[in-house]
Amino acid sequence: MHYLYLAVIAAVVLGVLVGFAAPDVAKELKPLGTGFVNLIKMMISPIIFCTIVLGIGSVAKAASVGKVGLLAVGYFLLMSTFALGIGLVVGNVLHPGEGMELDPAAAAAAQESASEGEGTVDFLLGIIPDTLISAFTADSVLQTLLVALLAGFALQKMGQAGQPILRGIEHIQRLVFRILSMIMWAAPVGAFGAIAAVVGETGWDALRSLAVIMIGFYVTCLLFIFVVLGAVLWLGARVNIFKLLGYLGREFLLIVSTSSSESALPRLIAKMEHVGVSKPVVGITVPTGYSFNLDGTAIYLTMATLFIATAQGSPLSIGEQISLLVFMIIASKGAAGVSGAGIATLAGGLQSHRPELVDGVGFILGIDRFMSEARALTNFAGNAVATVLIGSWTKQLDRERLSRVLSGEEPFDETTLVDDHAPASDADAKQPAHA
Repeated sequence: MHYLYLAVIAAVVLGVLVGFAAPDVAKELKPLGTGFVNLIKMMISPIIFCTIVLGIGSVAKAASVGKVGLLAVGYFLLMSTFALGIGLVVGNVLHPGEGMELDPAAAAAAQESASEGEGTVDFLLGIIPDTLISAFTADSVLQTLLVALLAGFALQKMGQAGQPILRGIEHIQRLVFRILSMIMWAAPVGAFGAIAAVVGETGWDALRSLAVIMIGFYVTCLLFIFVVLGAVLWLGARVNIFKLLGYLGREFLLIVSTSSSESALPRLIAKMEHVGVSKPVVGITVPTGYSFNLDGTAIYLTMATLFIATAQGSPLSIGEQISLLVFMIIASKGAAGVSGAGIATLAGGLQSHRPELVDGVGFILGIDRFMSEARALTNFAGNAVATVLIGSWTKQLDRERLSRVLSGEEPFDETTLVDDHAPASDADAKQPAHA
């Protein structure tokens, strides 16, 4: 598996070279990246379903699950609001878009994106699937989450009668993780196609013209991860942010090469269980975080909105900034991990509040792909930190195991992704024998 990730790095470099040397050819390679991300997304619903059902079904009291869920949602809302505030401050300091002369003809594609945005009521109703089965085919994390919660609580109420079903789901979970480990061997091909296509389409021109907002956005995300999340993680759980992110290094590489944090969601579930966080906490926090923990998206929406408004000579007052962006954060739930979802959310929010600014979304389309990488990385880091924090706060974090894993004494099993974190009680019981 080490060679696989070396191959991913080599594929990214080769993709960049092909993008510059033969842009027309590189553009045709985009389906390779799209196909790989689709393979990963194919596995997300069954993995989330199995993880949540096993997590809830194995807990004696439903109240403990509710406590984890409320704590997670409260934390996510607080951090997303904090991220939004940071984006506002940085955007008002940098004044992105100031002095630019924009060609309105470049904004035509934005109208299609605006039509993809949905209101808060549509979002809430969209959580309910048409049928139990359709939740697995609707490409909606929240629908799968709802069905898994219902199934988990139902099995919990069944008691001993539900144990055979839980054992069956556990075997299915092992199967889907094994399939995922097979799919990962296509990662170099997917990374090559995705990177080559975006370099071939964009080149250096867009990077030069929009350097201020892009560099400012990346710096803001890095500061948020290492300063804000780092401080919260240390104060809340006494865990070093650098060690935790180092442990997740391969997942960050996967996100950079695919520009989607969804591609790393199944591996985050497996790694958080392996690091010592209990199944119920992982099963509730990680999928919920992918819909509600939008740190990177909050920063992006803030800075992109200020850029569009300023570039069109219609800067927003502080009051307008806050009301518009709070609306967009609410409307963006469920789109955190999807590449390109940010541009639709941005356009939909502007269409609802300031329709005259929607045309400006087209000006940022050229670098949205690059900004979506920082957005996905920040969302992913925020979810990893949240999972460890909530595990610590609810006393469902094995600190001895956490120390051993982060120090490299218990490496993650890349072959199965799941065998290493079979029931925690069994694993813990065996530890002294290995010591």
